[in-house]
Amino acid sequence: MDAIDECGGTACCGEICKTFGVKVTKDRALRWVMVSFAWFALLSSQTLMHAQTRPAASEPTSVVASNTPAIASGAYVGEEACRSCHKAEFREFHKTVHARIPAKEGHVAGCEVCHGPGKAHSDAEEAAHGDDAATAAANKLVFSFRGSPRENWERCQQCHTSSHEQSEFERSTHARHGVGCNECHATHLVEAARDPNRHTLDGAQATFFSVPNLGAEVRWLNSSLLKESQPKLCNECHANVVAQFALPNHHPVPEGAMKCTDCHSPHGADGNRSMLREAGYESCVRCHVEKRGPFVFEHASVRVMGCTSCHTPHGTINKFLMVKREQRFLCLSCHVAPQAANTPHSRLSFQTSGDCTRCHVSIHGSNFDVDYTH
Repeated sequence: MDAIDECGGTACCGEICKTFGVKVTKDRALRWVMVSFAWFALLSSQTLMHAQTRPAASEPTSVVASNTPAIASGAYVGEEACRSCHKAEFREFHKTVHARIPAKEGHVAGCEVCHGPGKAHSDAEEAAHGDDAATAAANKLVFSFRGSPRENWERCQQCHTSSHEQSEFERSTHARHGVGCNECHATHLVEAARDPNRHTLDGAQATFFSVPNLGAEVRWLNSSLLKESQPKLCNECHANVVAQFALPNHHPVPEGAMKCTDCHSPHGADGNRSMLREAGYESCVRCHVEKRGPFVFEHASVRVMGCTSCHTPHGTINKFLMVKREQRFLCLSCHVAPQAANTPHSRLSFQTSGDCTRCHVSIHGSNFDVDYTH
């Protein structure tokens, strides 16, 4: 208590004296407080460095244009002939990167790179003079991406094979289910030409965040030539996922803060069942960096089965996107045998209420304790 008299009997110094049992002057107590605040600021900055992040923008795939066929065959008519009939398509096409592909001297450029020789089609259209039957016959004389899905995406992959992601498309789930490139992408979005500032009605969730709502043409040109924005385009087929994102707890995809391709690769990913960009839990820790580790003591389920062994990524009614409502029941789905090595508790010692993480706080991994209690 002499220390209280030395510093004037202030409450903070008195508490320090009582706690540590030492004499503390007023200046020394002030220095201790300043050092404590410095340590708190340092730990806070370290926590922020390892906190969850927003998904990074997907890196664009590198594409090398293949050698275009030579014009010498006489079957090619040139893109100006296409322009006379297909004005809207021609105008939209020349806004895309496809129109900027350099063509070697004496080689084909423009529309016929993708659609093939057009002279027979052009001559037949001129000879049709507006007759519907003759016009329909003329349309079959050029490749118009109305064939089978395989024929369509094989035409695109004449160039789109240099990137590893797109070269895997033949093995992807989309290809096996008959989805071609033109189901999602449009090389000339005529609808955007008719109404460049067209906006579609979005759900209420899309208004929760201040995400820019781009016009149809601007969005198309800056989003890999997709016909619609994500997730609206994906929702046309994946209706079951739409229902999951409507549940109370979900990743902010409907709100526009994330998009499907942040996690999934639509062109295929080395035989990955869900077409995830990374294998296992690596897709999740791209954003949840604080869960990456490496840890001295790692939770085996994360490494073996991944995050989905405990979490439902699209949406659920449970907190933290958990698979089960009661956390202890989720733990007991693996730690079920009372005498097993991974269940050190005896048969009657399991807690009857509350969560296992009251004690096992570092459930994703720990550098200090094999039981994840630190």
